[in-house]
Amino acid sequence: MPRHEYKVIPAPRRGTKSREAKTSEDRFALTLSNVMNDLGRDGWEYVRAETLPTEERAGFTKTRVVEQTVLIFRRSLAGPGALVAAPAEPGALRLTAAEAVPTPRLGPAVEPVPGPAPTLGRAE
Repeated sequence: MPRHEYKVIPAPRRGTKSREAKTSEDRFALTLSNVMNDLGRDGWEYVRAETLPTEERAGFTKTRVVEQTVLIFRRSLAGPGALVAAPAEPGALRLTAAEAVPTPRLGPAVEPVPGPAPTLGRAE
């Protein structure tokens, strides 16, 4: 099973001005495609966009919940640092009764102190 690393970036809020993009929709689409192409050159694959709630400070003591839109990218981990698990044979991970290791029993966390129990309330 391949392993991946993920990258989350804030989605652009407005498009950048460009000669070839005349409308706001065209500018936004151009900005979004530039972000995706820049990360794609580095090996990042676009996964999805998410809108998540987050708390933000409003004034001195108040907070409000706003929604943030983020873009999620991933890329495969390759090379010596990548851990790829080989599929296990059925029954290879089964323990028999002879192989089972007994679990050690633990005693009390603190040894009880001999003597009378402490009283609650004021000491007189």
